[in-house]
Amino acid sequence: QVQLVESGGGLVQPGGSLRLSCAASGFTLQYYAIGWFRQAPGKEREGVSCISSRDGSTYYADSVKGRFTISTDNAKITVYLQMNSLKPEDTAVYYCALVFRYGSGCSRESNEYDYWGQGTQVTVSS
Repeated sequence: QVQLVESGGGLVQPGGSLRLSCAASGFTLQYYAIGWFRQAPGKEREGVSCISSRDGSTYYADSVKGRFTISTDNAKITVYLQMNSLKPEDTAVYYCALVFRYGSGCSRESNEYDYWGQGTQVTVSS
């Protein structure tokens, strides 16, 4: 049974940093993509970043480019989202999601992911 567990959220001041973790378990397939999504109150879920296990290719939303970095520890099947220079508009519940994917690359579209974590709250406020 595939499970995704996020951690690392919290309250941080503007300009601060947080590192989110997504620990995946319950499968042995080698090729997959993991994405980070966020949803703020009253807004649609937004694709923030993703990474492919096959070729390591990544995607970043324009709103987070240069501030967020996605990385993976394939041995542990854990994906990290390092978030720097946080802004109040980054406040949201952050979710990680997984899709088994033989091809290279990853998608920013939430409907392409089959497994989801429970989410972790990130609040950026002074």
